[in-house]
Amino acid sequence: MNNFGPSLLLSNANDTNPEEDSVVSNDFSTALGALILSLVFLMGVPGNLFIVWSILARIRRRSVTTLLILNLACADGFLMALTIFFIVYLAKQSWVFGYVMCKGLFYLCNANMYASIFLITLMSVHRLVVVVLPRRVSSLVRTNIVRRVIIGMWVLVMLISIPSLIFRDVREDKDDMNNTRLVCAPMHTEPRHVRFQYSLETVAGFILPYAVIITSYVLILRRLRQTRFRRKVRSEKLILAIVVMFGMFWLPYHVINMMQVAVEWYPEDSPTRDTLDHIAKSSRAVTSALAFISSCANPVLYIFAGKSYIKRNGLAFMARLFEGTSLDQTGTKKSRVVGKDTVVNSNADSSNGTGISLSQNGR
Repeated sequence: MNNFGPSLLLSNANDTNPEEDSVVSNDFSTALGALILSLVFLMGVPGNLFIVWSILARIRRRSVTTLLILNLACADGFLMALTIFFIVYLAKQSWVFGYVMCKGLFYLCNANMYASIFLITLMSVHRLVVVVLPRRVSSLVRTNIVRRVIIGMWVLVMLISIPSLIFRDVREDKDDMNNTRLVCAPMHTEPRHVRFQYSLETVAGFILPYAVIITSYVLILRRLRQTRFRRKVRSEKLILAIVVMFGMFWLPYHVINMMQVAVEWYPEDSPTRDTLDHIAKSSRAVTSALAFISSCANPVLYIFAGKSYIKRNGLAFMARLFEGTSLDQTGTKKSRVVGKDTVVNSNADSSNGTGISLSQNGR
């Protein structure tokens, strides 16, 4: 993420008024951002740690969906632990953690943004493979292959986040009282750097993944209609809820990114440029804080999805929920007729939780 990832401060080294560069100069925006992040920290850290514990300690045979949820919870939990630094930053309206932490923390936040959306995309693609390519599921989505894909994804995440290391630095600013303070801000020496960084972030971290996700669910829906497969699948609903929630909280952030890119295309004396620039800078802290909410929202979704297990299983309810998503994919041990000519064979690949197999009965 570029602004509570690397753009918390949407500033430009070429600007003439450093006070206007820094989003931390806006008292209302920073106060609201600090409040949101405080709530996110209190909910997100224990919530994601509980998910990790539930999967590692209580689930022996982990399905592909469970592995992806585990990685998502680890990424979100780690990000939630970092929010304490940004809360202090917004509260003090000054960066007190030094040069290395400035680059490192925003780099890790940027990497988390990519990791979250890529993992959600993998969930959607996995569901597509399970439903649309059932006969090839056992060879395409074995757990060990998925682990390699996840490792490759993390390598890609680390590489694609490098711009947040390059275009981030600590500098001195003056406030209204002429007091000096430090800000950890993007340092773009040319307009093309702004356009490159923010466009890369929005295209690679939002537009392209969501295009894959939407395409996957369109194909899944078409396949299910063709086979008249009407069984309610818990994992399908859960993953779709995660996708929608992520989009809701990240869309404002990426709109501001594109607004900042648009600013660089207008001449410096353009009123439109000034208006867009003001909106982007005054909204940056709040939209960045809202983006953080997506990382603490998933545990809440899991609680609602697993509420039927809470009374019966207590603290083990989360493990039962994820076992339930695996059963959604493996089904029961008996085959079921779900359409006139279609049979669901649930023993296709029970070891990795991808065992829904659709086959024609030969008529």
